[in-house]
This record gives sequence, C-alpha cells and structure tokens, in this order.
Amino acid sequence: MAGEELPSTDIITLTRHILAEQIRLGPAATGDLTMLLNAIQVTSKFIATNVRKARLINLVGLAGETNVQGEEQKKLDVLSNDIMVNALRASGKTAVLVSEELDDAIVIESRLRGKYCVVFDPLDGSSNIDAGVNIGTIFGVYKVKEGSQGTIDDVLQPGHAMVAAGYTMYGSSANLVLTTGNGVNGYTLDNALGEFILTHPDIKIPPRGKIYSFNEGNSMYFHPPVVKYLESIKFPKEGKAPYSARYIGSMVADVHRTLLYGGIFGYPDDKKSKSGKLRLLYEAFPMAMLTEQAGGIATTGTKRILDIVPTKIHERTPVFLGSKDDVEDLMKFFKEESA
Repeated sequence: MAGEELPSTDIITLTRHILAEQIRLGPAATGDLTMLLNAIQVTSKFIATNVRKARLINLVGLAGETNVQGEEQKKLDVLSNDIMVNALRASGKTAVLVSEELDDAIVIESRLRGKYCVVFDPLDGSSNIDAGVNIGTIFGVYKVKEGSQGTIDDVLQPGHAMVAAGYTMYGSSANLVLTTGNGVNGYTLDNALGEFILTHPDIKIPPRGKIYSFNEGNSMYFHPPVVKYLESIKFPKEGKAPYSARYIGSMVADVHRTLLYGGIFGYPDDKKSKSGKLRLLYEAFPMAMLTEQAGGIATTGTKRILDIVPTKIHERTPVFLGSKDDVEDLMKFFKEESA
C-alpha cells in the first residue's frame, strides 16, 4: 500500500558482521575465531529451540530420571552443556573448555584441537525456567598461550586477556550480545530466517542510570559499604529522586537491562558468601568485558574485575557493574571503609 515503509533488504546478520570484522583485520585474521563464533551462534539457536519447548518435551525434570524406554531424561541445563561441548569440540578451533556444569576442564583431543579456549555457563538462571523468566548462555574466549598445546593454565588468565565474550538471552526473543574487543553489538534471532540479525549496533551504557539491581533479601549479610551505598540511592539527599529496584535473579537478564538502560548490577560478597556467589571465569569476566566495551565499569568494589588472575576454574568473586558514574559512587564507599 502507498505510504507503507518496505522492510529493509540490507540485513546485517551476525555471520556477516563477524566476517566484516575479519576483513577489517586483514591478513592478521586467520578466520579461526570467525568459525568458533559461528559454532557458538549455532549452539545458541539449538538451545533457544529447546528452551521454547522445554515444558512440552519434559526438559524441566531432574537429570537422572528415566522415561518409559529407559532413556535418561536430561535436564535443560545438562542438555545445553552437551550441546555446547559437542559443537565447540567439533568446530576444531578449541583446545580447552570450561563449563559451569562440569567439575573439571575438558582438554580437546589432538586431532580436533585448535588455538582457543572457551569458558561458559551453558544455561545461567535455569532454575527460573518453570516461571518463564529469561535465562541465558554466557561465554568467554581466550587464545592459548604461546607454545601451549592447551592446558588449564590457558584459561587461568586475567579477564583482560579474553579475545571475545558474550551472552545469549532466551525469552520472548533470543538476543545474542557480543564483543570481540571492538565495541558491543546486539543481535536478535529471526526464527523465520534462522539467523541472528543486528538490532542493537554499538551498545553504549548510559553514564548514569536510575535502576539498581541487587538481591536485597541478603541485606542482613551485606558489608557496610554496600549497605551505605544502597541507603544513598534509596534515600538520596538534596531532593534527588530515589533509584528504582529491578532484580530478576537471572544474571543475563539483569545485566542485559543494565547495558541498555544504565544503572548498577551487584552481587557482593557478604557474611554468608565470603567470596561472593558469581563465578569469575564464565560469569564475571565475560560480563565485565562487555560492560567495559560498552563504556561502563566492572569492579569487585576495590579492584577491576578484568585484572584478577584466577587460581581455580570455578573461583567466585564479588561483582558490581554498570554505568560509570553509578559504579564510581559505590566504589567511594569502599574507599571510605578502607581509609
């Protein structure tokens, strides 16, 4: 009809965007990272499909139960882990895999071994799936150290050594947010095309937000700097408006909102969880890299998260990330405490 705007025919897919980045890098790019990221996006599509029909095909039961054929019924997070491990191994581009679901790292056999290490939480927030809450996959990518054939040491590197990081959020739509160290871009899965389409180019987190995202049910365990900061934004001085509280309980969903709208997300260490609850390698590092690439700050309260050198693959850490001004306000309370 006259006056109707026709849909764009110049669609930028995730694959096209990654290939364009490879071309931009010129001869320095081997194409290996491109192929690895392509494998990750395929796993995201596969997991997204299973998340949507989880209740229908009984993927929300406990792992270890059996169906009438005597086959194991895999819980969705276990299935998601299997999907990721198999796809990443088959890509031929990985040397070491670390998953939240597995006690030990997987060292890839020599015939399929590549030069990248992937750390991931295959399905963060899966306990929320029965309630229909957004859940997601978080991942980070390291390059193996010079001369290494792939060992645990290759993933026990500080976060600033990561070459790529991202997450895929599964909800009303599947959204993949990715950085390769050159800004942050967001893609939405078009189910009809079967492709992730660029919908959020060059995401920049606002310098200050109006939302805080903490589990205040743990307030009685919080240390004084966190308590004082939360008081300062809930009961501000000089006639300022208080911040709004938004806490979903799924890190991917809470961080996604923080990246788009600004504000601060926090999961501190406290009197109950001495080292915090979030895992450093495959939760804190990827989200910290995305936050910094989008112009924000990610800290433990006293130091930059990406500068921490991990000593264990399942190490935990306190996390505060979000808008630059908001996180700096929080850090002032930690400085006052240590003065």
